[in-house]
Amino acid sequence: MTDLPPKPASRPDKVSLVKYAKLFRQDILSAQPARLYKAWMAEFRTPFFRSYLLNQPDLVKTVLKDRPDDFPKSSRISEGLRPLLGNSVFLTNGDVWKQQRRIIDPAFEGGRLHDTFPAMWEASEMMVRRLSRHVGETVEIEAETSHAAADVIFRTLFSIPIEHDVAGRVFTEFRDYQRTQPILNVGAFLPLPDWVPRFHKKRTRKAAASIRALITQLTDARMQEIKAGTAPDDLATKIMTTQDPETGDTFSTEDMVDQVAIFFLAGHETSASALAWTLYLLARYPDWQEKVAQEAQCLETCDFGVMRHLRISRDVFREALRLYPPVPMMVRQNACPERFRERDIPKGGQMVLSPWHLHRHERLWDNPDGFDPARWETENGKTCMREAYMPFSAGARVCTGAGFAMVEGPLILSMLLKHYKVTAVGPEPVPVAYLTVRSKDGIWLKLERR
Repeated sequence: MTDLPPKPASRPDKVSLVKYAKLFRQDILSAQPARLYKAWMAEFRTPFFRSYLLNQPDLVKTVLKDRPDDFPKSSRISEGLRPLLGNSVFLTNGDVWKQQRRIIDPAFEGGRLHDTFPAMWEASEMMVRRLSRHVGETVEIEAETSHAAADVIFRTLFSIPIEHDVAGRVFTEFRDYQRTQPILNVGAFLPLPDWVPRFHKKRTRKAAASIRALITQLTDARMQEIKAGTAPDDLATKIMTTQDPETGDTFSTEDMVDQVAIFFLAGHETSASALAWTLYLLARYPDWQEKVAQEAQCLETCDFGVMRHLRISRDVFREALRLYPPVPMMVRQNACPERFRERDIPKGGQMVLSPWHLHRHERLWDNPDGFDPARWETENGKTCMREAYMPFSAGARVCTGAGFAMVEGPLILSMLLKHYKVTAVGPEPVPVAYLTVRSKDGIWLKLERR
């Protein structure tokens, strides 16, 4: 192994549109040229639209923070996710999106983290117990972190563990969906009217329909519990009983199914990816693993206050999110003509904001491809944290569960390394982008008891 953690090879600088589309469908990361790690802005033209990658911090700030209403989420990327996510907050824009956020955001406010912490703690302990039967063995750690992240979602959202029948079936179906759904659908390249079929794979459509049917079962049951006054005080109950302060509306069952689907995608897929890559990095850099394991000795009782002692774990997790951001690219669309870096951008341009490239930008970060959790205490790290770090997006559309993730990740990581030592085995993992940044052939770690 080299000193640097794995990074996918870049494509040649110039390729045909057909070749680019083929590469993009296979893997969004290796489909990009190396020059994007240095460029402040890059333009890509097709016969149907133009896209512009923005790495310059003030341009990113303009799009995400200063004028978000002028740069709504692009409908092109949502084409491939619509069968599962419906009209969820991840895909909507304008007044619909604002209403959805007004209803959802209160469930994730700071005080609610204290309330959900016991469920996270229980899921962490369950992962430790589940892995005990694999001591001395080599495990595919993405599968294990995926299981743990799904357990957290179901415990915090519906107060049920992953062992619950419906929860387990959702988890199984979602694994199939994740591997069959490419990021790019034909609708992302062609400006198709609504009535034209999107040619989703049959397996993808079937998995999405099955997941939504199972989520509907959970949501219908919770709606009945709310009416009967027997619903537990968890995230689902909070969201389903919150009224929009402007209209008084609440989510219908159908609305809630859309939102639960994105909670599962955002809260399960992204956490599973981040945890797996963090564990791989710690297996690769054992000195940092020992620091996390030593810090984790403070985990004795389920007390939210323990999180203030997990500083090293938090910095390690933050560094893993920098190197392997679960969502590698976001796409916005300019609602009116713009002029960026002396370049005229017509209305409807696709504005690509890439955490993958921004987090490794050679003109912004010291040692951009290196693993260095200590960077967050340096002046460069603090500056880049403010200007060039966005694993959860930024501005008005920042992930509503960002605070949730920054508790869940360090907690599970610390709980696991308190009990086990991990060692990297086999070939070096190759990062690829499915729905999130995963390893092409898994991440294999040997597990030993401390």
